[in-house]
Amino acid sequence: MNFNTLILRAEEEAEAIAASPGTIGWIFTFAMAIGAGFLIFDMVRRIRKVRYRDEIQQEISEEQAAIEEAAELEKQRKKQN
Repeated sequence: MNFNTLILRAEEEAEAIAASPGTIGWIFTFAMAIGAGFLIFDMVRRIRKVRYRDEIQQEISEEQAAIEEAAELEKQRKKQN
């Protein structure tokens, strides 16, 4: 074995070791994926809640507008009689 062969083998081993995340890397990646899943789930839940609130508020305002319109029509009908 000569010096160049030893250097090449050492570089190949170093590249193989550096390319592997190891057990701690896999655990960290898995934990990050779980955390991202929880954040996405929470975000969807909060967006859904806001959307439902807007829909309910719109329904209430439409009902109030219909009640006001009915009251106004009733006043107009009484004036005509």
